[in-house]
Amino acid sequence: MGRKRKPKLIKDLEITGVADKGKGVGRTPDGQVVFVEKVAPGDCVDVLVTRKRSKFMKATPVEYKRLSEDRVEPSCEHFGVCGGCQWQHLKYEKQVYHKEQLVRDAVQRIGKVEVGEFYPILPCSQNFYYRNKMEYSFSNTRWLTAEELKDETVSKYEDVLGFHRPGAFNKIVNIEHCWLQPDPSNDLRNGIRALAIEHELPFFDSYKHDGMMRHVIIRVATTGEILILLSFYKEDQERQKAFMDAILEKFPQITTLIFTINGKRNDFLGDLPMQTYAGKGYIEEQLGHVRFKIGPKSFFQTNSFQAKALYDVVVDFAGLDGTQNVYDLYTGVGSIALYLAQSSKQVVGIEEIPEAIADAKENAALNEIENCVFYAGDVKDILTTEFADKHGKPDLVITDPPRAGMHPDVVDMFLKLRAPRIVYVSCNPSTQARDLNLLSEAYRVDKLQPVDMFPHTHHIESVALLSLKEE
Repeated sequence: MGRKRKPKLIKDLEITGVADKGKGVGRTPDGQVVFVEKVAPGDCVDVLVTRKRSKFMKATPVEYKRLSEDRVEPSCEHFGVCGGCQWQHLKYEKQVYHKEQLVRDAVQRIGKVEVGEFYPILPCSQNFYYRNKMEYSFSNTRWLTAEELKDETVSKYEDVLGFHRPGAFNKIVNIEHCWLQPDPSNDLRNGIRALAIEHELPFFDSYKHDGMMRHVIIRVATTGEILILLSFYKEDQERQKAFMDAILEKFPQITTLIFTINGKRNDFLGDLPMQTYAGKGYIEEQLGHVRFKIGPKSFFQTNSFQAKALYDVVVDFAGLDGTQNVYDLYTGVGSIALYLAQSSKQVVGIEEIPEAIADAKENAALNEIENCVFYAGDVKDILTTEFADKHGKPDLVITDPPRAGMHPDVVDMFLKLRAPRIVYVSCNPSTQARDLNLLSEAYRVDKLQPVDMFPHTHHIESVALLSLKEE
């Protein structure tokens, strides 16, 4: 039997940048790339290799020899434990600098395309309390710190409400104060937890799949409206009614309270019936000149403040004058389509999720917008030459695909349609760069604008304007 290899220790590794998912990047003396967790550019660390591949290694820090001058003290007491804000220890101006570098690197390394104008990243004006939606899990088992594990008097069994610790599906980090969602979010979460304990409602046991309290989703809008969605594991109408009445009495500012019963093995709520207990069943959000209804299942940009800034970039790149026929692919609830409608002749939206298309149509009616049409289905199946014959060749295509980017069939259809311009909105610079490379057969990249939607995380949006090359 072979001897087990001793883990490799790399000493004095200089962290020079960041990579996808927020890991730090360094290089060994022989040039091998090392991805390291829980570091900042400018750190010098000794690291232990946890995984080795032919082109790179992954490692964890064991000793910090020098801390970066770009570090700051994290504001959140849960930093490094809950897994939410990976970059809170890094100055915000450095966060956006490294995010911009990630986009530049993806375009150069993966896309291999030239960009006419690469604009500086658009930072978020509000880098704390910027999210309009947060989801928390109930559990009867709390995540214990390394110090607590050594103390035999500390029990892991406690009714908690918070986030799943990364890599630990069955343990929840109890959150006292979260810096991501504005008031009254923290009071709501802590108050709901306290009321559930007061009413002696059992918190979910993920091992036994038992209990009652499972999830709570809090949505807040800049209009002041608040939606609470409670997920119970099993039904007990009398006790649940008393609990929800207590929530409404304690928090009269809640405008809509909805609940569902999720007795499944998974946490997904999108396939479950929702029951409105109080209020109108949705909240309304205002982005610029467009008002949106947001229900319990609605997909909506989770940063309302920066969503408007993002859409304004799209409007600027689109350059519409009211005469253009626009396709909006992966339209979601039609937010970009409706935002552009007043400057377009017609907007045709396509989205795979039927519930999102229902929201899009309802929001069009709410805003009395009559020049938008929406279709539910996979973009690769709906966007065909026959579809273009029916709705007219597009003068502009907006595409905002999921993280995986566009399906090859969609890229091929773009090359067949040859719309004069494309505005490509992406939440993943790597797949955007890949698609820009595929489209470079017929298109040039005139402009590219990174936009920071999620401060203190590795996530970044990127908007590109493509123009058809002269034939």
